[in-house]
Amino acid sequence: MQYRKFGRTGLFVSELCLGTMTFGGASGIWGQIGNLQQSEAEGLVGRALDAGINFIDTADVYSEGLSETITGQALKNLKVPRENVVVATKVFGETGKTANAAGASRYHIMDGVKASLKRLQLDHIDLYQIHGFDPVTPIEETVRALDNLVQQGHVRYVGVSNWAAWQIVKALGIAERQGLARFESLQAYYTIAGRDLERELAPMLQSESLGLMVWSPLAGGLLSGKYGRGTEAEEGSRRTSFDFPPVNVERAYDCIDVMRQLAEARKVSVAQIALAWLLHQPVVTSVIVGAKRVAQLDDNIAAAAIRLSADELAALGKVSALPSEYPGWMLERQGGARAKRLAESGERG
Repeated sequence: MQYRKFGRTGLFVSELCLGTMTFGGASGIWGQIGNLQQSEAEGLVGRALDAGINFIDTADVYSEGLSETITGQALKNLKVPRENVVVATKVFGETGKTANAAGASRYHIMDGVKASLKRLQLDHIDLYQIHGFDPVTPIEETVRALDNLVQQGHVRYVGVSNWAAWQIVKALGIAERQGLARFESLQAYYTIAGRDLERELAPMLQSESLGLMVWSPLAGGLLSGKYGRGTEAEEGSRRTSFDFPPVNVERAYDCIDVMRQLAEARKVSVAQIALAWLLHQPVVTSVIVGAKRVAQLDDNIAAAAIRLSADELAALGKVSALPSEYPGWMLERQGGARAKRLAESGERG
């Protein structure tokens, strides 16, 4: 397990992060994702820590708060020293039926952090993330509320999830102008079958030195190896009951065909190839892996040891390449023309 610098900070996190969305679900959407109870969850947490994972991600809305409760109790029962683990959670989603029990307002953030700390049984949260964009609350209000939490010691670092590039840059500008704690990370969807993040978000992250945490790296199980053209998924597989995130299935199958060939040649799983591809992308800081069984987690962890060759990366890059889109194709055209002029000028010189 390797450790990577987290954004512009001095914090180091493992290249794989344990996701806890499978903890606690009983009914509805959460039951479809996973319903691991305390002892089963502790088995996964313990295995992840033993493998060198020092990063755990949860959220206040996962299983209506039960995921945080199980995660906190697992750390306590396993007697994990606080300094050995980086705990991340999120605020934004609906946690009640009142008008202010959702969003990124100061009101909801201040209530949310207290509730999360209590459920996690912690005195501070290492990474506190805004789970979605709130078009009602001014970004300045959100950024200032998060800065207050940092100053008070309740939170060490702040981040964001599922925001657009322009929204993040606006927040960074506000934080810089007013001397407030800035977002240090983005948690976003990114897979070999869904590379849209590369259009705007990836260049922004690299430009502004933000870390990237990848959620649903197997596209909701679609890239697990259970699916493909002419392949019937196992009964109870997540994608059969919860078709999310949305994916261009035909393009995904093209990727799976190539990944399956590489996986068979290396005698590894298709899922490991999909995760390894992400770990080779320079914009990625940590890939969030969730599991229902220890064997499934072990398979994911093994991906960290895979080093793809230049030829393998080229084959995967070709089959998964994004369709050309404006203004990208115009920028490429202009950049290519300028490079050609400079090369010709250099030759004449």
